[in-house]
Amino acid sequence: MPETTLVPVEPVEDLIRLIRGHRIILDSDLARIYGVTTTRLNQQVRRNQQRFPADFVFQLTEDEFGRLMLQIATSKKGRGGRRKLPYAFTEHGAIMAANVLNSDRAVQMSVFVVRAFVRMREVLAHNKALAEKLAELERRLTERLDVHERAIVHILTEIKKLMAPPPEPPRKPIGFQVHEDGAHYRLRTGLKRR
Repeated sequence: MPETTLVPVEPVEDLIRLIRGHRIILDSDLARIYGVTTTRLNQQVRRNQQRFPADFVFQLTEDEFGRLMLQIATSKKGRGGRRKLPYAFTEHGAIMAANVLNSDRAVQMSVFVVRAFVRMREVLAHNKALAEKLAELERRLTERLDVHERAIVHILTEIKKLMAPPPEPPRKPIGFQVHEDGAHYRLRTGLKRR
């Protein structure tokens, strides 16, 4: 039996993509990992359709495939490239494909594929937990900033009060002032009465 080189988990993780809310691997990538042609893989899927429900494998739409072509380097139609829309295998579909292919390499590589999907799930779960922690931290900071903001506004108001000088108390006029009640003086004509 010829010795085959096994693909480590890291490159398999790079082949997993998120489409329609599922983590998937394309049929061409899965065929390369399992050491068969894409045609052979798709043949086995068609021959064993009862083993591949819609949540195990689905065919991409033109729009999904177009967006995927922008993300990864794939050959163009008409230049020897892909002529049919690719199939997308979920984690369970990839394992089932290894079972229907029934080759030693497919069985060995299915272990790496499963590990890659599990690793991807762990990374996403960790990222979700991290996102939740960040949201909680942001909420706490917002609450604290609101309290601090109110305190700062109060401090600034008090500083403005201190900066504005208080009104001066009424001063007594300098000099001698006579205050007589009810005394009338005779005034000369032309002068006004006080």
